[in-house]
Amino acid sequence: MAVAGTPTLDQLKVFITVVEVGSFAGAARALGRTTSVVSYTITNLEALFGFSLFMRDATRRPVLTAAGLTVLSEARAVTNGLNRLRAKAQGLLEGLEPEVTLVLDVMLPESRVIDALRAFRIEFPSVALHVRSEGLGAVTQLVIDGAAMIGVCGPPDIEVPGLQRIGVGSVQLIPVAAPDHPLAVASRNLVGAGRDHLQVVLTDRSDRTKGVDLGVVANHTWRVADLRTKHLLLLDGVGWGAMPAPMVRQDLEAGRLVKLDLPDFKGGAYRFFAIYRANAPLGPAASFLVERFAGQTPPWVAPDEDCQAI
Repeated sequence: MAVAGTPTLDQLKVFITVVEVGSFAGAARALGRTTSVVSYTITNLEALFGFSLFMRDATRRPVLTAAGLTVLSEARAVTNGLNRLRAKAQGLLEGLEPEVTLVLDVMLPESRVIDALRAFRIEFPSVALHVRSEGLGAVTQLVIDGAAMIGVCGPPDIEVPGLQRIGVGSVQLIPVAAPDHPLAVASRNLVGAGRDHLQVVLTDRSDRTKGVDLGVVANHTWRVADLRTKHLLLLDGVGWGAMPAPMVRQDLEAGRLVKLDLPDFKGGAYRFFAIYRANAPLGPAASFLVERFAGQTPPWVAPDEDCQAI
């Protein structure tokens, strides 16, 4: 029974180049070798495998056999894997983190998240990234516990011993409800009207805000642990609540939700901060993420309009 041999990386490189360039002569020029050397390398590779990689006919352009197509896919996987390994090794030599763990506040607009992560992928393609989303104090707790290297957190807006904190802008929160909700259909809501209707509130999965209500005005509340559930309940007309304006913009335009006119509950700015442990200095990849979030928008400069309505 014939046994296929093990090719060298150089043989695979020559094979891939012939396919990509479309000729043996072109591959020779690209690799700085003679055409005869390229042809000899492919012949030896075929002998090693025990089958032809290219069809032998009158055409001047090399055409892959079915087996050649299969080998091409695997050859690219091997060479790409080697390139990633080399990039990781070089990064480690230069002090680059092998991975970065990031936790984001659920209120952070999607556009900002995508912008930062896309830029990170381009700048640090060899660094593994672990991302999770949390609300309120849970973001801070994960950074304190070391489960995340950096976080982008919102309220409670307080200094935490041992954490470095950098302002990275804010998002506007607005009170909304389904169009048939009593607060939405009323011609005019009096002061305190929100207290008489069920309010859907985001709750903290950590103990950092235990016993503290942020932005809660209603006498009756439903507490949910994630923003998606809150959004679905508001769309269904279960109650009213504050949501990030970018997240409900399409709902408002389509009439699925209505911005409420509550004299004593206007919404406001939900401020964000990038945080990391002071005793764990950031490497270049993690620092890049912090700088990217900070550069997306200027720091919040109107604390008199601040509102932690959640």
